[in-house]
Amino acid sequence: MSKPAPGHASVGKVSPGARRYALGVLVAVYTFNFIDRQILAILLPAIKAEFLVDDWVLGFLAGSAFALFYATLGVPIALLADRYNRRNLIALALAIWSGMTALSAAAGSVLQLTLARIGVGIGEAGCSPPAHSMISDYYPPEQRSTALGIFTLGISIGIMIAYLAGGWVVENIGWRAAFLIVGLPGLALALLVRFTVTEPARGSADSRIDNTPPPGIVYVARFLLLRRSFAHLAVGSGLAAFGGYAIASFFPSFLVRSHGMSPTLIGVYLGLILGIAGGAGFAGGGWMADRLGRYGRRWSMWGVAIALLAAWLCLFPVYLSDSANGALLWFLIPAVLSNFYLATTLAQAQNLVGLRMRGVAAGLMLFILNIIGLGMGPQVTGILSDLYAPALGQESMRYSLLTVASVVGPWSAFHYYRAGCYLESDLARVDDPVLGAGSLRKSGALLATMIVVLVLVIYLLLR
Repeated sequence: MSKPAPGHASVGKVSPGARRYALGVLVAVYTFNFIDRQILAILLPAIKAEFLVDDWVLGFLAGSAFALFYATLGVPIALLADRYNRRNLIALALAIWSGMTALSAAAGSVLQLTLARIGVGIGEAGCSPPAHSMISDYYPPEQRSTALGIFTLGISIGIMIAYLAGGWVVENIGWRAAFLIVGLPGLALALLVRFTVTEPARGSADSRIDNTPPPGIVYVARFLLLRRSFAHLAVGSGLAAFGGYAIASFFPSFLVRSHGMSPTLIGVYLGLILGIAGGAGFAGGGWMADRLGRYGRRWSMWGVAIALLAAWLCLFPVYLSDSANGALLWFLIPAVLSNFYLATTLAQAQNLVGLRMRGVAAGLMLFILNIIGLGMGPQVTGILSDLYAPALGQESMRYSLLTVASVVGPWSAFHYYRAGCYLESDLARVDDPVLGAGSLRKSGALLATMIVVLVLVIYLLLR
C-alpha cells in the first residue's frame, strides 16, 4: 500500500470516543463560525443609525461583501482539504476569522467594516469543506446525514448565542463591544482544534483507503455535472439559503420597524426560536433523511421538498400578522422545517463522489449555495426594501421579506423533488470515470439554465 498523503495521521479507523470528541469540537467550531457571521444581523439597526446608510448597503455588508470571498475561496481551500491535513486547515481558518471579527470593533466607517467582514469571509471559507470531509471519514454512509445534522447544529447554536448576547450587548454596551466579545474566544478554540482533534484516514468509515492522487477542481466539477441530482441539489439548496439568509439578516429589522421591539427582546425571542427550533430542524432533517433513505434514497430528497413547502405556507401569517407575538408564534414552524434541507444536501454531496473528491465536492456545493443564498438573499431583500420604502415607509421590510418568501419556497421544493428523481441512478455511478461529453453538456446546460432563470426572476423583482 502506498503512503498516505501529507498530513495523515494514520490509515486506521478513529475510535468511537475520538470521533465523538472530534464531532463535538467541530460543532463548537461551526458555532463560532455562525456567531461571528450572524452577530452582524442584530447589530445592523445600530450600524445603520451610526453611519446613516440605506438598506442596500446593509444588505451588501451582511451578504455580498462576505459571500463573494467566502464562496469563491471555499473551492481552492477545498482542493487543499483533499491533499493536506484538514484539522490544521480548520484551526488556521478559525484563527483568521476570529481575529477579523474582533478587528471589526475598530471600524471607523462602513468601508472599514466591510473590509473586516471580507476578512471574516476569507477565514470562514476554510471551515466547511474540510469539516464535511473529516466527518465523512468518521461516520459511514448510513450515519452520515445524522452526523452532518449534528454538525449543522452549530448554525442554530451560533445564531442563538449571537442574538442572545448581541441584543443585550448592543443595547447596553454598544455594537463594537459585541464584535470583541464574540471574536476573541475563537483564537483559543483554534489551539484546541490543532492539538486535540485526530485527523481521520480518508475512506476509513467506508472500510477502504484510497491513496491515489486527488483529482483537480475541473475534473470534480465535470464529474458532478454528469449527475443531474447534483445540479438540482445545488440550485435547490441555494434557493432555500436565499430565503434563510434574507430572514437571518433582516428579520430583526422587520421586528424593530413593524412591531417596535427592542434589540434585547428581539435577541431573546429569536435566539431561543432559531437556537432551539432551528436546531431541531438541522438535526431532525439529517435524522429524517437517514430514516427515509431506508425506503429509497429518493425519499430523503422528497421529504425535504415536503418540509420546504410546509415552511413556505407558514411564512405568510408570519409577515402578515398584526402583532409581534403572532408573527413569532407562526415563525416557530418554518424555523424548524426550513432547515431540513441542509444536512441532507451536504451528505448527498459527499455520497455522490469518490473518496478523494469529497473536499472539492463540498466546496463546489457550498460555492453555489452561498453565491445564490448568502450573496443574493440579503442584497436583494435590502434593495427591495429600499424600492418599497417610498410607498410603504417603515413597512417596506415586511413586504420585502414576504416577496422573497413567496418566490423561493416552492421553487426550492421543486428542485428537491427533481433531485430525488435522479438520485438513485447517480449514486450507482460514483465510481464511473468522467465520460460522455454530450451528457456533460446537457447537465451543465441544465445547471446554467437554472441559475440564469434565477437571475432573471431577481431582475424582474427589482425592476
